[in-house]
This record gives sequence, structure tokens and C-alpha cells, in this order.
Amino acid sequence: MTVEELLNHYAEGERNFKGIQLPRAQLSLAELSHGIFQNANFKAASLHGADLILAQLNRANLDGAKLFGANLSGADLTEANLDSAFLSNAILAGACLKQATLRGATLSSSMLRGAQLQYADLRDINVKGADLSGADLFGANLTGTDLTTAILQDTLMPDGSILSSGKPA
Repeated sequence: MTVEELLNHYAEGERNFKGIQLPRAQLSLAELSHGIFQNANFKAASLHGADLILAQLNRANLDGAKLFGANLSGADLTEANLDSAFLSNAILAGACLKQATLRGATLSSSMLRGAQLQYADLRDINVKGADLSGADLFGANLTGTDLTTAILQDTLMPDGSILSSGKPA
């Protein structure tokens, strides 16, 4: 399926695109909310400013994808590959990223309030100015990640402690 076919099918009301293969696709500003993209391949795709509210992206490959300014509120990204993805200024409020891999991803100035990041691989990510208030990071791997400029109000940390000061100790 091509990008044009995807957008046409979506416009006609279809939402099930499980396993779609669109590496390096140009989907900037696309309206894809509520879409089902389980096991999809969007490796190195351009999805900046895309609307992916409540999208199902479980086990999707978004390695190196450009998602800056994208709205992924409430999206399910369980076990998704977001290694080296560019998510600056993205909205991931309430998103589920359980067991997702985000090694080397950029999440600067992103909104992750209430996001579920249990057991996620968050090694070497950039969270400068990111809002992780109320997020659940239990069991997540934060090796090499600097949290000093992230907002962490009422955030459940990997060790089970809850930060109420907004800044890591």
C-alpha cells in the first residue's frame, strides 16, 4: 500500500492497517487518529505534526521516525521500536509505551503527562524540558538519561519511588 492509498482508505473510513509497510513514508500533518497500525513499519518515516490520537501502534517500527509536534495522546505504543526517533514537542499524554524501546530518542519539550512507560528502554534519551508529570516509569531503564531538566511531578520512578518535588534527587 502506498501513502496515497493509505490516506484515501483512511478518508473513506477504514482504520485497520495492521502490518502496513511504509518505511521512509512522508506522512507529515496526516490525520490518522484511531488508526490500527499494529506491527506496522514506519522506519525513518516523516510523521511530524501528524494526528495519531488513540492510534494503536503496538509493536510498530518507528525507528528513526520524525514525529516532532505529533499528537499521540492516548496512543498504544506497547513494545514499539522508537529508537532514535525525533519526538520533540510531541504530545504523548496518557500514551502507553510499556516495554517500548526509545534508545537515543529525542523527547525534548514533549508532553508525557500520565504516560505509561513501565519497563521501557529509555537509555540515552533527551528529555530536556519534557513534562513527565504523573508518568509511570516503573522498571524502565534510564541509563545515560539526564532527568535534571525534565518535569517529574508525581512521577513513579523505576525503583518505585514517587517524586513529588518535580526534580530528581
